[in-house]
Amino acid sequence: MSKQVNPSALFLGSCLALITTGLTFSIRAGILPQLGESFNLSAEQLGFINSMWFLGFPISMILGGIFYYKIGPANIMRFAFVSHTLGILLTIFASGYTTLLISTLFIGLGNGCTEAACNPLIADLYSGKKMDKMLNRFHMWFPGGIVLGSLISLGLTEMGASWQTQMWVIMIPTIMYAIIFYGKAFPQPKQQSATSLSNNVKAMFSPTFIFLFCCMALTAISEFGPQQWVGIIMANSGASPMLVLALVTGVMAVGRFFAGPVVKALGQTGVLLGGAIFATIGVYLFSIATGGLVYVAALLFAIGVCYFWPTMIATTAQRVPLSGAIGMSVIGGVGMFSTSIFQPIIGRWIDQSKAAVQQSGAVVENLDLAVGQATLAKLALFPGVLIIIFLFFYFWQKRTYKPVHDEETGNNDLQVETT
Repeated sequence: MSKQVNPSALFLGSCLALITTGLTFSIRAGILPQLGESFNLSAEQLGFINSMWFLGFPISMILGGIFYYKIGPANIMRFAFVSHTLGILLTIFASGYTTLLISTLFIGLGNGCTEAACNPLIADLYSGKKMDKMLNRFHMWFPGGIVLGSLISLGLTEMGASWQTQMWVIMIPTIMYAIIFYGKAFPQPKQQSATSLSNNVKAMFSPTFIFLFCCMALTAISEFGPQQWVGIIMANSGASPMLVLALVTGVMAVGRFFAGPVVKALGQTGVLLGGAIFATIGVYLFSIATGGLVYVAALLFAIGVCYFWPTMIATTAQRVPLSGAIGMSVIGGVGMFSTSIFQPIIGRWIDQSKAAVQQSGAVVENLDLAVGQATLAKLALFPGVLIIIFLFFYFWQKRTYKPVHDEETGNNDLQVETT
C-alpha cells in the first residue's frame, strides 16, 4: 500500500530547507569582513567567493529540473543535504582562498537543489491562487532565514564569537529538514505532459518564457546585489549593516506571507511593475543616504524586491505550464547565474573606486562610504531598466492572455494564451 502524501510535512520540510539557504546567505554576508581579514583577501577575491554561492545554485537547480521527474524530489533533497553539510564543514575548516571557493560552491549546489525540488513540489501540491500564495509563503523563508542569520551573526560577532562558530549554526535547520523529508511520499505532477522533456524544451522557446528568462537576470541582481555586499558597502553609513539586512529581509518575509491579497489585487504583472519602481527608489536612496535615512531606504528597497523571486517563479508555472519543473529551475537558475557573474564585478567596482580616489589625491572625509555609495548608484540601474520592461510586460499580457476561472478559489486569473 502506497503512502499518503502529507502536504503540511512536505511544506514544512521545504521551508526549513529554504531557511538553511537564507542562513548561508546572511551569515556568510556577516562574516565576509572577517574572512577578508583572516585570509588577507581583496574585495574582488571576496566577490569571487560570493560568486561560487550563486554559481553552484544554477548548476544544481537546472540539473535538478532536468532530472526532477526521473529521480524525484526526495533524491534531489538528499543531495542537497550532502552538499550543504560538505559546504558548511569545508568552510569551517578552510585553509585559504581555494578552500573557501570550493566550500561556497558546495553550499550553492545545496541551495540550488532546494529550489529545484521544492518549487515544482509546491506547484504540484497546490493550484491556482493558492499556488501563488503558498509559493510566496515558501519563499518567505529565504528572507526569514536571512533575518535569523543576520541577527545571529550580529549577536555572535558582538559577543566575540568566531566566524567558524557562526557557520556551525547553519547545521541546525540542515539536519531538521533531512529528518522531516525522510521516508515521506511525494505528489505526482499535475500535468503529465509537463513530464516530457521535449514538451518542456518546446515551451521554453515561447516568447513569454524567453521574456521571463531575460527579466529574471535583472530581478535577481537587483535583489541580491545590494544585500550580499551590505556588510562592506554600508559599514560606514552610520547604520548597522546587519540591522539593515535584517530590516530588508524581515519586511520581505512579512510581505511574502501576505502575498495572496497583493497578487489578487494587482495581478502578477502589476506586482512585478510596482516592485521595480520601489526597488529603484530604494537603491537610489541607499546611494545618497546616511544615518537613519538608510533604514528608510531599506524599507522601500524591501517592498520593491519582496515579490520578485516568487512571482517570477509563479508566473512561469502559470503562464508557461508545459515548461514543467525544468522551466521553473531554468528561470531560478538564470537569476542566480547572473548574480554570480556580477559578484566579482561589484567587488572590482569597489576596489577600482577606492584606488581612483586614492590616486587622485582628493581629500575624502569617509572614503569607504563614498566608494560604497558610488557602487550602489551603479546598482540602481538594474531595477530602473526593469520599470520599462515590466511596463511593457503589463500591457503585453493584458492583450495576450484572457481570464480563466479558478474553480478552487472562485477567482479569475490570466493564464490561457489567446494568440
